[in-house]
Amino acid sequence: MSTDERYSRQRDLVPTDRLASCRATVIGVGAIGRQVALQLAAVGISSMQLVDFDVVEESNLASQGYLEADLGRPKVQATAELCRKVSGGLDVCEAAERFRRSMVVGNAVFCCVDKVDIRGLIWESVRRAADFFCDGRMSAEVLRVITASDAAGREHYPQTLFAPEEAYVGSCTAKSTIYCANVAAGMMLAQFTKWLRGLPVDMDLSLNLLAGELSVASP
Repeated sequence: MSTDERYSRQRDLVPTDRLASCRATVIGVGAIGRQVALQLAAVGISSMQLVDFDVVEESNLASQGYLEADLGRPKVQATAELCRKVSGGLDVCEAAERFRRSMVVGNAVFCCVDKVDIRGLIWESVRRAADFFCDGRMSAEVLRVITASDAAGREHYPQTLFAPEEAYVGSCTAKSTIYCANVAAGMMLAQFTKWLRGLPVDMDLSLNLLAGELSVASP
């Protein structure tokens, strides 16, 4: 297979040299995180780390895109297997466990967890190691993507980590759809590729699919 031909249609959008220097860490491979991992594999990331302690349940099939054959398997294992099918040369590290402060992460971190306190723990643990940090959140048909890849983004991100008791009652994954997760993942990859090209990123954007409303905050 010709590598030049494989990536020919994205060559001007995804810099090969910058991408080759990146190791991506996806924390949480549920609705958004699984789609982020698959899209990273498709655009040609060469090294990726997946972190999630959970296993595939029946409720994950429609909303997270897992296969019936994946039921009962660790999510990182099922996702890594499909990522390797997307990109045969991909090096995937599977961490079927909860995120720990001591974990060594890549320089591009995608935070796709559903609890505010865990987001805070992840940020405090990786903010010095990650050159690019992107947090994807969703509830039903509303999504939010927050990116910290420069001074303004790094100052803004902690302000989005409100106390758990201030959060909307109920897990943000209680109501979710695969199409909203795919849009969120695509927006996260869009910020990533803009960062690769040295372009300004949108540090905080929200999209309500039902209302058709998009709000963007840039540096």
